[in-house]
Amino acid sequence: MSSTLNVLKPTDFASDQDIRWCPGCGDYSILAQMKKMLPSLGFSREETVFISGIGCSSRFPYYMNTYGMHSIHGRAPAFATGLKSTRPELQVWVITGDGDGLSIGGNHLMHCIRRNLDVNIVMFNNSIYGLTKGQYSPTSPLGHVTKSTPRGSIDNPLSPCTVAISSEATFVARSIDFNTKHLGETLKRAAQHRGVSFVEVNQNCNVFNDGVWSHMTDKETKEDNVLVLEHGKPMIFGKNRDKGIRLNGLDPEVVSLEQIGEDDLLFHDETIESPMLAMLLSRMKFPEFPVPIGVFRNISAPMYDQSLNEQVADARQEKGEGDLMELLHSGDTWTVE
Repeated sequence: MSSTLNVLKPTDFASDQDIRWCPGCGDYSILAQMKKMLPSLGFSREETVFISGIGCSSRFPYYMNTYGMHSIHGRAPAFATGLKSTRPELQVWVITGDGDGLSIGGNHLMHCIRRNLDVNIVMFNNSIYGLTKGQYSPTSPLGHVTKSTPRGSIDNPLSPCTVAISSEATFVARSIDFNTKHLGETLKRAAQHRGVSFVEVNQNCNVFNDGVWSHMTDKETKEDNVLVLEHGKPMIFGKNRDKGIRLNGLDPEVVSLEQIGEDDLLFHDETIESPMLAMLLSRMKFPEFPVPIGVFRNISAPMYDQSLNEQVADARQEKGEGDLMELLHSGDTWTVE
């Protein structure tokens, strides 16, 4: 890690490029909180890398004064795997969107997560294809009318957090672009995690899907529609903190605290080895349930890049550095006349 922790400021992580997102886009909030949070981690700009695919979110590396790659559609996790495996000392971020990461890039995302590569994945989820001007995405709700679904979407939407948890992610969280304090704290916790971290950020596209998360951001409704997860605490929500979540058999249900006590509620534990609680939370959907935000899961497991480099070191110790030309000319060889 860099020794420049005390001198780096958020502005040091800002590049000299003009930011080309639509005015009012939620991406600005994510960018601001990322730059604000990074100095606290102790990495220099030269030790930090942002890798993106294709989409509005994928312009992110241009706006960071760090190393970065604007890679191929959906393939940012593959690039990140190669980089982190060969340069494990670097802090690597994957920036993706719901279309880039869950459609063409779904396979790459899944394998990056299941390997527990020590990278941080941030998915901007606005439930629309913004860069290509408003087609439905893998997270668009059923019946959503767009340019590509004029009669309404008939695809069952994916939940990004459910995909991450089912792929055995060791750190999974959700935040909102409007809640800047929560967003900054969530990004920091993700960065401090050893192993893969996956953060879904519910982000507004004010041009092609404006208000998609209004139930989570409007002052009059958000407290009744958002459940803030806190480790070791009961799941309570509501403007008057008078509602909670409890289990009815294996199913969650919303209850009134006028009828039952807090001890009867479901308590959050992000450190449970089993993914079942995190999976249950990720499948709670509005309007039947409040939308959970915060850390769903935070456990430890062997990391792919560390295990890979340990194997390489063991092989070198056992067999020496090796010789490429000797390898190419070893074994059965033949000449084509």
